[in-house]
Amino acid sequence: MSLNVSSIYNKVTSLILDSLRGIVGDSYVLTSVEDLDRYGRDETEDLCFPPEVVVKPQNAREISEILKLCNEYLIPVTPRGGGTGLSGGALPVHGGVLLSLERLNRIIEIDAENLMAVVEPGVVTQTFHEEVEKRGFFYPPDPASRGSCLLGGNVAECAGGPRAVKYGITKDYVYGLEAVLPTGEIVQLGGKLLKNVSGYNVVQLLIGSEGTLAVVTRITVKLLPACGHSGCGTQVG
Repeated sequence: MSLNVSSIYNKVTSLILDSLRGIVGDSYVLTSVEDLDRYGRDETEDLCFPPEVVVKPQNAREISEILKLCNEYLIPVTPRGGGTGLSGGALPVHGGVLLSLERLNRIIEIDAENLMAVVEPGVVTQTFHEEVEKRGFFYPPDPASRGSCLLGGNVAECAGGPRAVKYGITKDYVYGLEAVLPTGEIVQLGGKLLKNVSGYNVVQLLIGSEGTLAVVTRITVKLLPACGHSGCGTQVG
């Protein structure tokens, strides 16, 4: 007997909408047909699954409150980055809440001494490349959509790019994550540690999980010194 997964979820009601507006503000709760259609698509050809509402939080606390609310009322939640994916990972196939992370767009820290950077998931990949290159560093993962894709989406999909053969892919550069679990709990995983052998490697579990296990809200990545020739994709001096 097949199970209709959608039947276990509830619909977004006016009460839920009011609660969401109370968390993020009226301007960041979208319900127009045009917005729902736009956020129901990515670059996957001919697929469209409009959500019931688009919500744009600004920080982990707001995301925590949203997930607590949706967990309580059994509302499906689909996290979304730049919508540039080709696998349908950001499509809200069960409706519910589309959780856009585009407002979490800060480069929090570039730690030159430890060759690490801390960023939010809404930072455009190319913007990050350019910022670290100004300071003489190099971040290798370079998906084809780097001019519009977001770092959080790179983590969710474990993105690579043309430099992957030589330098590896996203999972090889992520050393720490802040994430919100479906229950609303905010967890800190890993950090500025080149080697940590204690416990389970939950950071690597979340990379490539396409938002099915948690919503990533902060990312700690390793940087390389810029090599000074075109082989590493950047020039110095």
